[in-house]
Amino acid sequence: MRCRALAALLLVALAAAPAALADGDPASDYLLGQSTFLSPFDGHIPSSSSNELIALLASAKQQGFPLKVAVIVTAYDLGAVPILFDKPKLYAKFLGEEDYYYWRDELVVVMPNGYGIFKAKNLPVADRAVIAKLPAIHTSNGAALVAAAESAVRELAARRGITLSAVSASAGGSSTTRDRLEIGGAVLLAALLALGARVAWRRRRPPGTISP
Repeated sequence: MRCRALAALLLVALAAAPAALADGDPASDYLLGQSTFLSPFDGHIPSSSSNELIALLASAKQQGFPLKVAVIVTAYDLGAVPILFDKPKLYAKFLGEEDYYYWRDELVVVMPNGYGIFKAKNLPVADRAVIAKLPAIHTSNGAALVAAAESAVRELAARRGITLSAVSASAGGSSTTRDRLEIGGAVLLAALLALGARVAWRRRRPPGTISP
């Protein structure tokens, strides 16, 4: 019985191992379903900054230039591979190869000490040159690193003659909230009018009439 129990535990451990390895690099999981990985653990990145970068990437994609961005503020963002911290070029290659079967367009990595760029096949030499000419980074401020990522995205798009618009998601959220308030006000007004009409009808109905 003890051997069977040990065998069962071993099987459970083996089954769990691939899942654990797959989650070892958080960015590779995040980027499967979204355009950015923005240091969600210790980066302290304002939503206004992340919304603008997300809007820029959406604009780029709409104009035929899809790309994704990972902003790494601390080694903790790298999960099981903290050894790649402060190695943006190497980590960009690692991350791109992790998601190879899901994403084969360009990927930009920004770390406190610089940038990395990777594409599974045929990365334009000119894009690598664009990244190399960007101003040096010497900060661990999350908002500043997102701003650096925005500059990288704009420069890469400009090389293709693409001008990006940054209509932030927060603006869209405000518009949605305003629309909901207008709809709610209209519904409330209609209800008040209906109530007023009902009260007026009751006052004018003949004596002895049964109210509905």
